[in-house]
Amino acid sequence: MTRATALSQSRPSPRRGLSRVEAALYLGISPSKFDELRKEGRVAPAHIIGGRKVWDVRELDLVFEAFPLESTAAADDWNVAV
Repeated sequence: MTRATALSQSRPSPRRGLSRVEAALYLGISPSKFDELRKEGRVAPAHIIGGRKVWDVRELDLVFEAFPLESTAAADDWNVAV
């Protein structure tokens, strides 16, 4: 293992571009739900870097902020499904 590899594994650096699975995880949803939001146009298209699709965390933050907030009544009831 090289020194660069060892450092990247012990101290991962923050990244602006995330893979599909990482983007879904970042939003707190499943990859299939992420795909659904993409099809609905609620998630911006990916950036292509060297043939690889990546999503910008800044754009994902906007997606997250657009999700509705639960009602006050629902906040008190853990059995309510959205």
